[in-house]
Amino acid sequence: MAKASARRWVATLVGTTLLLGAVGLVAGASAAGADTPTATDSFYLALGGSGSLGVQPTLAYPKGQGTTSGYANDLVSYEASRGVSLDLTQLGCSGETTSMMINGDDKCYREHDTQLAEAMVFLVQHHDQSGIVTIDVGFNDLRPCWRNESVNVACADSAIAEIRQQLPTIIDGLEGAAGPNVTFVGVGHYDPYLAAALDGAAGKSFAASTDRVIGRLNEVLESIYDASHVAFAPVGDVFELHDRSSVKLAGVGVVPENVANACELTWMCAPAPLGPNVHPNAEGYEAIALAIESVLPTPWADAPGTGVGADTH
Repeated sequence: MAKASARRWVATLVGTTLLLGAVGLVAGASAAGADTPTATDSFYLALGGSGSLGVQPTLAYPKGQGTTSGYANDLVSYEASRGVSLDLTQLGCSGETTSMMINGDDKCYREHDTQLAEAMVFLVQHHDQSGIVTIDVGFNDLRPCWRNESVNVACADSAIAEIRQQLPTIIDGLEGAAGPNVTFVGVGHYDPYLAAALDGAAGKSFAASTDRVIGRLNEVLESIYDASHVAFAPVGDVFELHDRSSVKLAGVGVVPENVANACELTWMCAPAPLGPNVHPNAEGYEAIALAIESVLPTPWADAPGTGVGADTH
């Protein structure tokens, strides 16, 4: 796990989750006395880009392929420890942007279908079931805005403006198709490019620029999800996105905490052929799953007020 507070944050939540699972309770369930969600007919629908598919580099596919060590798989395991069985469906597509989710033009869906349309069909078909839906978009909208350790600020501004316009449409469509016992979680983002700070003055400047842009992205995403009463998983907090306190990184020396986390929770500092690669490693995906777990309502289904738009613990 990464250094200092990121490690403590995850370790605390892991311990809490396992403890509550061991005694047969749902985290945070208290005076209301509500029961754990039904174990037999709940689903988990994971939407978004490659992160939602657990993509990691492998020797066979150094650029990355879907794995069973992604945050969606981890979340299923965590929920199982709480006595909740989730049937996982992953509709994500590598490279997916908010525009692609609505309009298509990606490599994953038939000519007239989109990820949003596929997800809405799924939700209609499972209307009477309880479930969790995670929405993981926004990062790929920004990726064209940095090239050769340089950030195009005008491009980033335009991409974030497009996210502001299109993400509410995605949320509205999903909520309109979902049943009353479905909980949505918006997924925040880490910044893999902080690892560039190890590459001299130009790399440090680039890392500082991407840090600002990803920070803005997370602020915008959180405000959009909040306006729709959708919980926001604080992935940036887990990765200590803005923590510049000094820590020791093995094999490198003293570096800022956020840079160490970018190296230790992603493949960005791994040697070739597996690195550098922007995707999380297994520990990074675990951290993202715990960020999602931390904002799930308690219980998140089968109780009044814990479906779409419910308050979180």
